[in-house]
Amino acid sequence: MISKSQYLKGFSTIVLILALVRCIFPSVAGKNENLATNDTEVTKADSIAEDTLSVNPKKPHDGEKTKDVVARNDNLVEVKNVHPIIGVLNYNKAFPDSNDVQLASAMALGVEAVRDRDEAEQRKGELVYMAASPYYHVDPLKNSIPYLVPKAAVLLNDIGRNFFDSLYVKNVPMHKFIVTSVLRSQADLDKLKKVNFNVSENSCHLYGTTFDIGYNRYRVVYDPSKPQPRQVQDDTLKWVLSEVIRDLRQEGRCYVKYEVKQGCFHITVR
Repeated sequence: MISKSQYLKGFSTIVLILALVRCIFPSVAGKNENLATNDTEVTKADSIAEDTLSVNPKKPHDGEKTKDVVARNDNLVEVKNVHPIIGVLNYNKAFPDSNDVQLASAMALGVEAVRDRDEAEQRKGELVYMAASPYYHVDPLKNSIPYLVPKAAVLLNDIGRNFFDSLYVKNVPMHKFIVTSVLRSQADLDKLKKVNFNVSENSCHLYGTTFDIGYNRYRVVYDPSKPQPRQVQDDTLKWVLSEVIRDLRQEGRCYVKYEVKQGCFHITVR
């Protein structure tokens, strides 16, 4: 049986030997420390990898754009920038401007009524050709001609450009809205009266300040060399378009009437 004093002497001797080994061969201890350090680094790397793959959606306030962010090494990197599609709550309330209101603006800012297309083409100092914009499509015009006063042409182009921008930030495939009616000449008005006795003798369209944008039909824009974009409901595009037009109306740039029977937004510059 080993006595207490013998045990302490043996233990002290072992400790002394280990201390001498550490002094003579320091690399032995270094290996153990490196193993511990490597284990810590692996754990930290795994944690970073998990953070890199984690997606943290930020819950937006009402009307605020929605963002998804990815955590990478404690830095937040934005990977999406998608604005919600809201539209307007009530089209009739959002676009209530009557024909009388629009007519007053048309008469103040517009041109004298033109007899026919030939006269419109001769009055280039007052009217501009509006059917060459890349931002919208113009229907084959049966009862109007593609001319507007410059201020109205700029407004229409801004609606188209803002519509494109809005589709982009809302992650909706590109579409063009369709312009269905523009400047009416006196000849157009006379022709319309033969088939529709309710046509007004003093239409806003006579002054080159007014145009109609359909809200039930759109034309998709895509690259033929790439797969076709996903299909989008016309109602979704109508919601986006209504937001764009509402914003410009609130900026005081136009009057707007929501036309149910004609299926269009009836817009006059102001």
